[in-house]
Order: sequence, then C-alpha cells, then structure tokens
Amino acid sequence: MKKLSDLENLDNILRSSVVVAGGFLGTDSRNLDEIISNDLAELAKAEKTISTLVERMKEITKKAIPAMGNWTNIDKTHETRVEEAKGIITCPWPDSCRYAKRITFVKNTQTGIIVKWTDLNIHLIEQHNFFEGKGSVYRVEPIEVVKAIF
Repeated sequence: MKKLSDLENLDNILRSSVVVAGGFLGTDSRNLDEIISNDLAELAKAEKTISTLVERMKEITKKAIPAMGNWTNIDKTHETRVEEAKGIITCPWPDSCRYAKRITFVKNTQTGIIVKWTDLNIHLIEQHNFFEGKGSVYRVEPIEVVKAIF
C-alpha cells in the first residue's frame, strides 16, 4: 500500500477523473486512506485476504472469457459472463498500468447475488487495496463480492 501522503495526492485525481464517469471515488466523501482502511477491515471481517480475493476474481474472469458475452457455469453455484469493449483503461496510480475494458459478471445461483468487476478493479485491489469509493459505478463492495464468489 502507498504511503498516506501519496494517497492524499491521488484523492483529487480520483475524484475528478475523466477516465471513469463520476470518478473512482463516486459520491464517497471519505478520504482515500479512510476508504482503503475501511474496505480492508471489511475484507478481514469476511476472513479473506487481498490475495485470496484477487486470485478468485482472476480465476472467474479467466473461465468466463471463452464464453464472451454469454452466461456460463463455472461450478455448481456460480455463473459468469464477460463483456468487453474496444480500447484500454489506465490505472490512475502512477504505475499507469493499462487494462482491457472488460467487465466480469458473477451470479451466485444459491443466493441470487450478482456482482461485477473490471480488469482494472482487479489491479486496483491487488496493487493498491482500492475497491473504489461508494457511489462509483465500478465499486466492488468487499463483503458483497466475498459472499458472491466464495
């Protein structure tokens, strides 16, 4: 995780981003450090780590890609599909990593919970512990995603 001062510098970039409609922080009034700290606490309550979460997200996306655009069963309790648009999206952190504009949807058939994430979400969670702010179109709710995919 970046130092607090680095995170504070990102706050304005994430709120005013032209890369993502509404920015990466959405309507969340908390500062970046609070958002990250609270989300990590939520993930810990769910007894998951960033690495176990990200590993599962990558596994699901990888299984969904061959069925591009169609729902496919990946095990007894999960269906998934991916949608992909032309182009790439760049990480707002200074690493400037670039990702396909791909969205993975997962439905837990036992609970009915449907969650989604982008390839950039996986990177943001894995490298920056950032799930995006509340109100952001692409926010990944830690508890909700854990309930849906494990």
